[in-house]
Amino acid sequence: MEKDIISMREDELGRLKVIQEAIAKRISQRDAATAIMRSERQIRRMVKRVREEGEKGIIHRGRGKPSARKIPDRKKERVLRLYREQYGDFGPTLATEKLRERDGIDISEETLRQWLIKEGLWQRKRKYKKHRQHRERKACFGEMIQLDGSHHDWLEGRGPKMVLMGYIDDATNAYFGRFYRYEGIFPAMDSFKRYIRSRGIPQAVYLDKHSTYKSPKKPETAWDVEERENGRFVSQFQMAMKDLAVDVIHANSPQAKGRIERSFLTLQDRLVKEMRLAGIQTEEQANRFLPEFFLRHNKRFEFLAAEPADLHRPIPKDLDLDAILCIRTQRRICNDWTIQYDGQRYQILSSIQARSVQVRETLQGKIVLTDAQGKRLSFKPIRVAVRRNPPVALMRKPSMPRQPHQGERSRTVPTADHPWKGTWKTSRQLYSLSLPTQ
Repeated sequence: MEKDIISMREDELGRLKVIQEAIAKRISQRDAATAIMRSERQIRRMVKRVREEGEKGIIHRGRGKPSARKIPDRKKERVLRLYREQYGDFGPTLATEKLRERDGIDISEETLRQWLIKEGLWQRKRKYKKHRQHRERKACFGEMIQLDGSHHDWLEGRGPKMVLMGYIDDATNAYFGRFYRYEGIFPAMDSFKRYIRSRGIPQAVYLDKHSTYKSPKKPETAWDVEERENGRFVSQFQMAMKDLAVDVIHANSPQAKGRIERSFLTLQDRLVKEMRLAGIQTEEQANRFLPEFFLRHNKRFEFLAAEPADLHRPIPKDLDLDAILCIRTQRRICNDWTIQYDGQRYQILSSIQARSVQVRETLQGKIVLTDAQGKRLSFKPIRVAVRRNPPVALMRKPSMPRQPHQGERSRTVPTADHPWKGTWKTSRQLYSLSLPTQ
């Protein structure tokens, strides 16, 4: 005759021994309740079940039976099929959100994670990071923002290469951003103008030492057109921040501004997949999609600031942002009260004592002349006469291209619209591609 095999856990074996001692009257039911941390009423039920059913009476009656809360197999198969077809590279957290939003399936993250691990569809990649000193968040919204550009294949080959100019508030993680074709002075100033029009002027901006934000020129090699500040040359972006009374803080390493670096990793996962599901293929479509996305993103990841105050300053009504967020250069005044800029001569109409003026070119290409105190000057362009017959010296024969020697590698010449070729005027032409998307 075959005997029943009873499988018990160690804690159940311990409870069985105490109940058997209570049945044998060697200990009281009160002492048994204290020993296994149960009520006396539970002890009486256990004693009764062990007397009637034997040792297996100590085992929970739900052992081996399907849970009443078990998810139906049909629903599980549907979820796994949708994951394979549409969300194959999504993590469990993002996948559960999309299943709830798009397919109307409500399921917990942990349940989906266990299903995916069992099916071999997902595995957590643990990253071990070096320990660095922790920096507390700023206390107030608008006290400091972090700014950086993220170079990534945002459209996964469906459209042009883009850079996300991202802004994150240090106190709350509130995000703001916009796509551009490259990271440079025009995208930085245009995105910053959009930010302050949306939220106000922050107290400080925390960024890296990209040449857009920190001039690489040294005093002994830089031209005098650069403004000096504490003996150091500053970039065009720093000049604009100084006029807006925004403190510029440069990070010494990517880890120092880790908040925005980590946010880029999140966006390179979530935003890329969201735009894939939305069928976005152009820069214009992506920029129209961002406000709706960041509204949901901030609702999901934003923190409450330690202090309720908003330190963003409103934009003064008399402040001309276009004349501040611009390109600035110095030009000497000729004896006939004219200056030359970008191949064009201008006649100064205002009376001025100085021998030089500052030329400001706005993001839209408008020219503004100011004196050293920032006061605007009146001027007019001068039409340049065109020669009917150019001098013979200018009519040179085109030079023949040099033929490479045998075995010599041919040089790769950048295209005319390459951001690194030419001056910032080339960058202005690339920036103008984004103007219709305003």
